[in-house]
This record gives sequence, structure tokens and C-alpha cells, in this order.
Amino acid sequence: MKSDFTIDRIGKKEAAPLLMEYHYLKDHSRGFKTGYNYGLFPNTPITSGGVLGVCIFTGIPVPEIAQSAFGLGRNEQHGLFELSRLCLHPSVQTSEKNLATWFVSRCLRKLRKTTEVRAVLSYADADYHEGTIYKASNFGYYGLSDPKKDFWIKQNDGSFVKHSRGKMSGLNGEWRQRSRKHRYLMVYDKTLKVQWNKEN
Repeated sequence: MKSDFTIDRIGKKEAAPLLMEYHYLKDHSRGFKTGYNYGLFPNTPITSGGVLGVCIFTGIPVPEIAQSAFGLGRNEQHGLFELSRLCLHPSVQTSEKNLATWFVSRCLRKLRKTTEVRAVLSYADADYHEGTIYKASNFGYYGLSDPKKDFWIKQNDGSFVKHSRGKMSGLNGEWRQRSRKHRYLMVYDKTLKVQWNKEN
């Protein structure tokens, strides 16, 4: 039952073990960003009271996203958040029906009590899932992100590392197609006009 769980603010150190073990982007989770982090705890600890769920809200990652979604300039982006990480321990995800939807809605409620929230963006990587949880949580669906490519730098041992910033001239590597992402928005500020096309 949902009454068996409590939601509290947590730090990055508390969130990390669950994300590193079970999040589908665990290979990229070591340097994950934090902001408003919420943890799901059992009221009666099954183990040592470990975190059974993590929901993290961070600022919009780059200003261009708010420009694309709402036509907002760099100085108009206060109150915009990304639901950047969501993860539940498999034991509760399978045993408790609709727990993820309940968890997200309660975390959104807590976030709005803490700070101004005009809109929340969330992505679902199309290579892994479609974002069913966000649909069930009443986020609007706005299609797939635009196709993009990333440059991967070839290392001396033959492996590749994705180029993150800086000059690319003279680097040995290759361009690779970036996975597209399903885009979801929860808009609370009714003065915001979404410029993306809403889809079913």
C-alpha cells in the first residue's frame, strides 16, 4: 500500500547507490546532476532503511531547450525544471501497482511547496522506453527530439569516448547518431505557450 512509504529530501550520496545499480542510464550516472532530490523509504525498514526510489529535479540543462519549448530568452527561465532521474527498486516496482506514478505526483507536490515551478520537462530515451509513467502522471507528450549526432573520440586502446566540449579539429574519431528522446511537459504556468506540437 502507498501508506507503507514515506518521501523525504535526500542528498546525492543517498541517491547514488540505487541509480548506479538500477537506472537504465547507470553507465552515465556516476556524474549525475542533483538539485531537488527525493527518496522513497519504507515506513517499516525491510533492510537498513535504504532508499527504494529516487526522483530528481534539476534546472533545464541548456537555455536553448526553453527557447525551443516556450520561446523564452536566457533571462526568462526561472521556475523551469527537468525531471532528470527517476528510479524505483525492482522489488517495489513489481509488487506495488502504480507506485511510480504515485511517487512522481507526490514529488511534484513537494517540489511546488518548496519553490516556484512553472513547468517540468522530462525525457524518455527512445532506445530504452516510451515514458509510460509520465503519460500516467498527466504530462503532455510532445513527440521525439530532433535527430542529432555526437562526435566520439578514438582512444589509443581503440575504444571511443564521447566528445563533450572544446575544439574538435585534429581529433581522431567518428560521428554517431544520438538516440532520440520522447519529450514530456507538465506546465503549471498558464502564461507559458508551448511551441512544440502536442501529440497523443
